Amino acid sequence: MRFLDKTTLMEKISEALASVLPVTGIVLLLLITIVPVSAAMLLSFVIGSVLLVIGMGLFTLGAETAMTPMGEYVGSRMTASRKLWVVILVSFFVGVMITVSEPDLTVLANQISSIPNLVLILSVGIGVGLLLVIAMLRVIFRIRLKYLLLGFYIAVFALAFFVPKNFLAISFDSGGVTTGPMTVPFIIALGVGIASISSGNDQGDDNFGMVALCSIGPILAVMILGLVYNVDAQAVTDYSMPAVDNSRDIFGLFLHDIPHYVKEMAIALGPIVVFYLLFRLVTGGTGKGGLGKTLVGVAYTYVGLVLFLTGVNVGFMPVGNYLGRALASSEFRWIIIPLGMVIGYFIVTAEPAVHVLTKQVENVTAGTIRGKVLSGALSIGVAVSIGIAMIRVLTGISLLWIVVPGYAIALVLSFIVPDIFTAIAFDSGGVASGPMTATFLLPFAVGACDALGGNVVSDAFGVVALVAMTPLITIQILGLVYKIRSSKQGAAVTEAVEAEEVLETPAVGESESEDIIEL
Repeated sequence: MRFLDKTTLMEKISEALASVLPVTGIVLLLLITIVPVSAAMLLSFVIGSVLLVIGMGLFTLGAETAMTPMGEYVGSRMTASRKLWVVILVSFFVGVMITVSEPDLTVLANQISSIPNLVLILSVGIGVGLLLVIAMLRVIFRIRLKYLLLGFYIAVFALAFFVPKNFLAISFDSGGVTTGPMTVPFIIALGVGIASISSGNDQGDDNFGMVALCSIGPILAVMILGLVYNVDAQAVTDYSMPAVDNSRDIFGLFLHDIPHYVKEMAIALGPIVVFYLLFRLVTGGTGKGGLGKTLVGVAYTYVGLVLFLTGVNVGFMPVGNYLGRALASSEFRWIIIPLGMVIGYFIVTAEPAVHVLTKQVENVTAGTIRGKVLSGALSIGVAVSIGIAMIRVLTGISLLWIVVPGYAIALVLSFIVPDIFTAIAFDSGGVASGPMTATFLLPFAVGACDALGGNVVSDAFGVVALVAMTPLITIQILGLVYKIRSSKQGAAVTEAVEAEEVLETPAVGESESEDIIEL
């Protein structure tokens, strides 16, 4: 069996190139026209873009051949056991394990002062574990997702009014940060696995919603810690590029950081792989099942994430920060709003987990909800969110004035649109706010805020939260459009059937005359 399909790999890299090229082209155009940078920073950005494309191609191939089958296997097998305690125990353990091993969570922990990193990481992990248990029980006991979302977000906003100001934005940002590219494919596949053997007519609705609920756990955990410790959070905002003298030193920057991400990804993927192998052994899945192909897929995922994270952290982060700082310092500082929206529109397609979600949506809905349409709705939502984030940077508007009405609109829509669109929308919020947002858009906002002399923690942080919020509205509006179109098509079919029945029904006189002719 050939594990390395070069044709498939090239297809994935071509898809990644098509996703990354627009945002890379826009940024390069800005760097060589409006915001000139040093040759070193420009070359670093180009190298980062190349690593990003190759890394995303390997990651998407690995997610399809490894992470997705692994998640589906675990979800279907633990549900098939028909033992509630198995579902609860395994779900909690998986939730804690994949969250604690998420690299972005360590970054978040380093940005919050006065709380020990271990305390924060374990608290967030427990929060995600508990919410994953609830998500699994929701599918088993046929609980509507919108009711859970309504209850949890009421709790979130009730706490928000008591949390220290500087904790507010970081709390909401944590919900998107901790559902990274490594955990999202596994959680989504877990939902597909458990829904595949559940009963009911709305099985498709149960495939999604896992990420939506798991994203709430970090928000609640960080808010509770803020109340317990009662301190102001501080942020690390130094995104500057180290000084280099020549092109060899630039390559040295990437080579210097690669071992760091090699170690991080080993820590992140290792526990999941070990757990999967043990779970497979315990559940009797040691026969046919493509274990070799799965392990090769894990290798794809591992190498892909190492290259991707190295590229965006070394090549994209300094450029994003410099770009935001330079544009906000210019005479036409308002230009950060439209430019931010354009970058936001294209950058979401470069998020690795977005490709996983759109592919999964197409598969589960048998093409009814097309990936391109979903990706377009996501891009519009992210563009709007970056525009709002830049307005916050310029004006200092409190995040609560935006997220409270935003989530209120999203929750109201959840009672109007089909349930599957609500589940996809809230999953998309966690998926859209991935490493590209954290390594480019957040530094972009921080740079602009620094240049304007604002409060970085309260005014710049929150961009991840907004990126996670707006897709909830845009995708549910897409669901509303689908619902209206379906209603019109249904009405048209009904009218056509009724008209056909009228034409086929003979008149009274006509039937009598036919009888006479026969006689």
